[in-house]
Amino acid sequence: MKKILVIHGPNLNLLGQREPAIYGRTTLAEINSVLKKAARKRKASLCIKQSNLEGEIVGLIGKAKSKYHALLINPAAYTHTSVAIRDALAASGILTVEVHLSNIYSREEFRHKSLITPVVKGTIMGFGPKSYLLGLDVLLDLLDQP
Repeated sequence: MKKILVIHGPNLNLLGQREPAIYGRTTLAEINSVLKKAARKRKASLCIKQSNLEGEIVGLIGKAKSKYHALLINPAAYTHTSVAIRDALAASGILTVEVHLSNIYSREEFRHKSLITPVVKGTIMGFGPKSYLLGLDVLLDLLDQP
């Protein structure tokens, strides 16, 4: 069974209440539920974590390679600011897909730069909660390749 670590970054615990015009009304619990169901259908298991703390996210990434086959991450605001998360991903060597609910390039200019994108397999953004499902599908497809 494939094991995937899902990391939700800062403020994603506020989904459903926070800026619904940008992030929608779907809660993090609802996203997690849909992800778990999709993973079960593909015979995969998920460990899902959310943190507002950069160091905690770095720690999770650092331990990921020894416990999981792949990582699905929405670094949220840390996308644009965290060299530490970027370096942890680069050092870990774990297959990683970055996801975002919104299209970072259609938002404020300071959000147009992802420090994470250069060190992950790919990025899916702009499809709301479906971005997570697309990211999970891609990871599982990649893991199924010989």
